[in-house]
Amino acid sequence: MTIRNNLLGTVAVSVIMALAASPGVVAAQEVGACLITKTDTNPFFVKMKEGASAKADELGINLSTFAGKIDGDNESQVAAIETCIASGASGILITPSDTKAIVPSVLRAREAGLLVIALDTPLDPIDAADATFATDNFEAGRLIGAWAAATLGDKAANAKIAMLDLAESQPTVGVLRDQGFLAGFGIDVGDASKWGDETDPRIVGHDVTSGNEEGGRTAMENLLLKDPEINVVYTINEPAAAGAYETLKAFGRENAGVLIVSVDGGCPGVENVAEGVIGATSQQYPLLMASMGVEAIAAWAKDKTMPKTTPGLDFFNTGVNLVTADPVDGVPSISVAEGAKLCWG
Repeated sequence: MTIRNNLLGTVAVSVIMALAASPGVVAAQEVGACLITKTDTNPFFVKMKEGASAKADELGINLSTFAGKIDGDNESQVAAIETCIASGASGILITPSDTKAIVPSVLRAREAGLLVIALDTPLDPIDAADATFATDNFEAGRLIGAWAAATLGDKAANAKIAMLDLAESQPTVGVLRDQGFLAGFGIDVGDASKWGDETDPRIVGHDVTSGNEEGGRTAMENLLLKDPEINVVYTINEPAAAGAYETLKAFGRENAGVLIVSVDGGCPGVENVAEGVIGATSQQYPLLMASMGVEAIAAWAKDKTMPKTTPGLDFFNTGVNLVTADPVDGVPSISVAEGAKLCWG
């Protein structure tokens, strides 16, 4: 899987901020674009919509936005693509809920002449979209896994790990973060294209959260009932992490040295790192993904310019930084204060 390439590693904060502030490609008139997110409630997608809307206003692009009812709602995303095709839009930005099931609809859009860019979550296969602007999700997972293992030290050999994943359909973003975490922790992942086939006895189990707080609470409860001595909790995102922590509190385990790690870097998540709820989180940059996506559609509408990828990767890497109050040797990170300056939501 070339997307696992860790070429860029932790991206310097100054580079991220410079990219986020880059000027628009060209002003466009009467150009239509669509943004289709998984939900309109998750702070990550709320901020993505804000970023796309701001860039569309700047470039004079008519942006239509759509979202699924819940994470995993493929039918609503299929309907949104059909609407975008019928409207004569020049391009679509999409964070796919089901990275395989949405592919036929994406191909129909491309056949109709629309530029389709996946944001945050690569399609399966990744080249089903014209381009992907995303965090290196495997690296995001690897960073929190390496941090957790280093923090535990010798105790990592006897860890009891709960894996709070996204969905049973195993969308690419969930697989990459999950497998990255396990690889970073030093666990053989087996087939890296899926989660759940690992044989390491330290893994108590996998459960799904739908990427929200309620799902995190339920999944954490299910796994604690399986093994009440869990001491490491991987979570697909920060809403799931918040839910997991509430369940740990209900079980009287919140002060028992349980490490919770996550991915997102939203302002509430960074605050949870500061408060010790989350030990470390990998921060990603949805504003940058969205603004770059709108710029790419503007360029496509103007002269059919295709988006570029990061050298050595099959997607454009929008950067990731580990945020923690407890840095460890060998795992690059930024402070909570730095993370708070770059957070969103």
